[in-house]
Amino acid sequence: MNRLVPIIFFGILFITGCREPFNPDIEPTDLSVLVVEGYLDTEGLSSILKLSYTRNIQTDNSSSSSYPGAVVSLRSESGAEYPLTDIGSGAFEFAYDIPEEENYRLHISTNDGKSYTSELIKPILTPEIIDVGFEKNENGAEVYLTTKGNENADDFLWTYEETYAFRPKIPSSYRYDAALEDIVVRKPEERTDMCYRGGVSADLILETSSRFENQFVFRQSITQILQNDERLSLRYSILISQKALDKKASEFWEILRKNTNDLGSIFSPLPSNIGGNITNDQNPAAPVVGYVSLGTVQQKRLFIDVREVIPWRSVEPDYSNCFIEPDTVLVEKYGQTFASGSFIPAVAIIPEGAFTPIGFQGAIRRCTDCTLRGTNVKPDFWED
Repeated sequence: MNRLVPIIFFGILFITGCREPFNPDIEPTDLSVLVVEGYLDTEGLSSILKLSYTRNIQTDNSSSSSYPGAVVSLRSESGAEYPLTDIGSGAFEFAYDIPEEENYRLHISTNDGKSYTSELIKPILTPEIIDVGFEKNENGAEVYLTTKGNENADDFLWTYEETYAFRPKIPSSYRYDAALEDIVVRKPEERTDMCYRGGVSADLILETSSRFENQFVFRQSITQILQNDERLSLRYSILISQKALDKKASEFWEILRKNTNDLGSIFSPLPSNIGGNITNDQNPAAPVVGYVSLGTVQQKRLFIDVREVIPWRSVEPDYSNCFIEPDTVLVEKYGQTFASGSFIPAVAIIPEGAFTPIGFQGAIRRCTDCTLRGTNVKPDFWED
């Protein structure tokens, strides 16, 4: 959900849409507004609160920090305090199982001497995700979920994390060993023929269950994966998080979603006017952007195997113009050819009746080494 930081959209709008530069008259206080974003799980699931500053892209000094140092804690009305752990770069971890019948306030003390407090927050119990699945269509594969709201949980926000396995264009199990001056088979921890990559989606997916009969949200679209996308080349995983919102939080995220989709239309609200549920203690009129929510987070994971979408074939632009060089590199030229690591042995040339290769055909590293684009360490949750 880290879509809040680059919210000063005017620069983008006028760079891309106008012939003459336009310099809006923005108060200096609007150029480094504190941004607070987070949905803290109340049952111990690790959650991240993010602090940052809005920045003026026209005068931005990239060497300056875009996030504050701070001390952050959640406090209940009964006096219990739950400090968040600073994990760097403006991120703070919350991992407590707290009573959901109490009300809470978030407290932030930044290193510039300012302090901020949230409105009173009542945790919301998020209903379980009933089902997740996918459907092949003419465009690719659409991932969806089904859930049901209730009188206490009507508005929903969905986020997701993707992970997928992939191979390079030219898989190789070999490497040059300088000590042996020979080609050897890679150890499992050295493999470059299969990797994993992914990330957290920045999309804001919102829906109100009361728009549907019996608040039954059926097959809510989460993401669309196009045909031939590398994500479906071997095996794909998506972890969907469902979060129930109160009405004010839902309105806040809807404004932000529209503002993001519009790329900062001149009729969209400025970041400092979006507001939220955080207040500057020293100056309640000062702008603060962000909305912090508390509640249970429901999650479900889905795997999609390449066998479920055949005959699609992935096309990855990063592997364009990849081929195995036809010339065989003989033993005496291994060091000269492979020692730099930029050219990789890929195919062993073994004459009929022989047991050892007389040489190797190779390819450039970009085409053989998947660790240039991902990690060869299998995720703990991965299921083959």
